[in-house]
Amino acid sequence: MKVVIIEDERPAARRLEKLLQIYNDGIEVLEKIPSVKNAIAWLSNNQEPLDLVFMDIQLADGLSFEIFDHVEVPAPVIFTTAYDEYALKAFKVNSIDYLLKPIDIEELTAAIEKWESMTQKSFDERAMVKQISEAMGMLQTNYKSRFIVKVGEHIKSIAIGDIQYFFSREKATFCHATDGRNYLLDHPLEKIEEMLDPQKFYRVNRKYIISMNAFDDIISYSNSRLKVNLKDCDDEVIVSRDRVGDFKKWLDN
Repeated sequence: MKVVIIEDERPAARRLEKLLQIYNDGIEVLEKIPSVKNAIAWLSNNQEPLDLVFMDIQLADGLSFEIFDHVEVPAPVIFTTAYDEYALKAFKVNSIDYLLKPIDIEELTAAIEKWESMTQKSFDERAMVKQISEAMGMLQTNYKSRFIVKVGEHIKSIAIGDIQYFFSREKATFCHATDGRNYLLDHPLEKIEEMLDPQKFYRVNRKYIISMNAFDDIISYSNSRLKVNLKDCDDEVIVSRDRVGDFKKWLDN
């Protein structure tokens, strides 16, 4: 079996290659490709027969689904993804399989065996792309684009792009906008977190959810924590130690 791994995280690509060898040492990994751009180039220029593609959904330069817009993918695809299990269920109803990171040998074995059972049928690249599109549609979340707030006797609508951070204080929840004002919200912070695009907002601790344009500086703090200096904010906002790793990944997104 000849496979290609499209994955931008080198440790994840090496782990997958190792698991494939554990599953069957006859599997040949032709290439480990780190980006959408490189994948398009490799698939365009390589004519070697290919049996299976393992493809991370979110690559450094975009979503891997963009590959299908530029080049024919000549083999079935098993996606690897960091989406949560509930989102993953939406994918699994479509004949293409998806592996939740970190991948384990049992899930990998089940996915390959599923692919092997499908090889008895003719491979249809257009049908696969259609299934991918449908699956992505099931995963798309309608994140909030505006919040309605009350200002005295008036109602005001604030665009999500004008909100720098959300915070809780004395059992109430507020948003801080680019106009420098705080606005009272009707929802608790836990509910607001579910409404926000996680690529644009990150919950650094129990009391604060911040956007990319919310802070002036980030400082190393005691016990491997980070201190975030928020704009127009006198509070000491500390990134919880167990969130520091994910917070750095979010910053590098």
